[in-house]
Amino acid sequence: MGKHDKDRDKDRKRMKQSQRDAKATDKAGAAGHHAAKAHGQPARVDSSLPSSRDELLALHAAARRRRAAAPYNTPEHHAAIDEIGRIEVRIADVEQATTPPRG
Repeated sequence: MGKHDKDRDKDRKRMKQSQRDAKATDKAGAAGHHAAKAHGQPARVDSSLPSSRDELLALHAAARRRRAAAPYNTPEHHAAIDEIGRIEVRIADVEQATTPPRG
């Protein structure tokens, strides 16, 4: 056994202990699942779109067809994606504003 072997053994034991501590912390939830939080900007409702759900669904179907017909990653494709998003936000706004049926 060399002069510095004892120091190396102590370092190894310290390293193993710190690794065990890190694993215990991970299992305790420090790096585990977290509840989803809002991020980015809140959605803006495009009030220029119709307020009828049926009309919005027709527009949504047409925008999906345009997206499917456009070559991938082109300005037309991105425009159709943006339009679909605006329509979906408007549909959600219309559905939220309606009162649920009673009974």
